[in-house]
Amino acid sequence: QQRDKLKQYQKRINLNLERERALARQLLKDGKKEKAMLLLKKKRYQEQLLDRTENQISNLERMVQDIEFTQIEMKVIEGLKIGNECLHKMHQVMSIEEVERIIGETQDAVEYQRQIDEILAGSLTEEDEDAILEELNAITQEQMELPEVPSEPLPEKITEASSIKNRPKPELVAAS
Repeated sequence: QQRDKLKQYQKRINLNLERERALARQLLKDGKKEKAMLLLKKKRYQEQLLDRTENQISNLERMVQDIEFTQIEMKVIEGLKIGNECLHKMHQVMSIEEVERIIGETQDAVEYQRQIDEILAGSLTEEDEDAILEELNAITQEQMELPEVPSEPLPEKITEASSIKNRPKPELVAAS
């Protein structure tokens, strides 16, 4: 508000300066040099006021910028505060002891699984391996047993019914 009031004041002073400058010219034309001199002194004083007003406006604008920046800083600090509170709550939920306990349990479980893997991988001796191979060969031999050969002689002539079954089928050709 102050900045706006100062700018309005500047406009008024600028208008007065223009009027007084024009009036000083008129007084010089009329030969009233002393009155023109007095008016120019007044004009000079108002120009100095205008400069001071300009400095005040720039100070006010700087203050406004500082206030806006401080507001942004306050929002950042508030965000940091909320984040810090959230971290604190999370730390209360998950203590260092709890994390160390979980890591310890995980390492124990991994070690236990490694021991199981070693037992399974190393439990077969050479004798066990030989027994496994013999069992595999026995299963393979059972599957390879051939059927018995029939004792009856094979027929010499092929009957007509069987020759019809063995005849090649005619090919079908699409009509064009």
